[in-house]
Amino acid sequence: MKFIFLMAAFMIFATVGIPFSRAQTSGLSNYIAELQKLAEQGDTIAQYNLGVMYSNGTGVLKDEQQAFAFYYKAAEKGFPPAQYNLSMMYLYGKGVLKDEQQVIAWCRKAAEQGYEPAQYGMGVLFRDGLGLPKDEQQAVAWFRKAAERGYPMAQTELGVMYSNGTGVLKDERQAVAWFHKAAEQGYDNAQHNLGVVYRDGQGVPKDEKQAVAWFRKAAEQGFAAAQHSLGVMYASGRGVERSEQQAYFWWLLSSARGLKESISNKNIMETRITPQERQKAQLDASVWRPKR
Repeated sequence: MKFIFLMAAFMIFATVGIPFSRAQTSGLSNYIAELQKLAEQGDTIAQYNLGVMYSNGTGVLKDEQQAFAFYYKAAEKGFPPAQYNLSMMYLYGKGVLKDEQQVIAWCRKAAEQGYEPAQYGMGVLFRDGLGLPKDEQQAVAWFRKAAERGYPMAQTELGVMYSNGTGVLKDERQAVAWFHKAAEQGYDNAQHNLGVVYRDGQGVPKDEKQAVAWFRKAAEQGFAAAQHSLGVMYASGRGVERSEQQAYFWWLLSSARGLKESISNKNIMETRITPQERQKAQLDASVWRPKR
């Protein structure tokens, strides 16, 4: 089966170079003033951090054009996180007109310096044919570069490629191995995929208790697909003691995220459990918060 992966996995990575403990000590406004001064003096990290702050609206009014300008200054000096974030600005047209060729150029600059998010990004560009010819083997090569450096999103995507035989010979054991590497880092997408392979016996002996354990890890982080899958296991009593109330609880959570299957299952289950069970599950769902 096809595994879930993040199609729009590009994001702004707010890795701040100057420790925020300084901001907490001197006050955010003083911190920003210090960054501005350093940025004017040509400090690359300060330029990058101001780009992050303007992009996110942290301590300043959100201003994507200012964010772009600061990222560009740091990117021109060869700073990989800025180069990658700049490529994402071009991809989404934030602070600048969309330009696929600029996306590729800046993402590649960062990727060739070993910056894992950009290596993963190059894999997505090749996989989906964004601005360049679709090339699944090149996608696998870039995913592997980032995966071997421990980047969980790339490890998960490499597992998906092995599982589906996309750009590489199908190898379910390799898929499981890469899912494990990412799941053990706490990556919810990989944890859900690992639950799927244990549930269905793909590349590993079928083990529904292990499936439930991995579904739960991802579900508790708020991953909607895993919440749905965990509900199914409770409803059928596979790998866990059967509980329609628990199934209803998990489908309440995943249906709130818009999963059509969960909405349908939730509505059916409402007619099968008692009013007391329904009320308890709804109360639990209303106060539930994801574990991070």
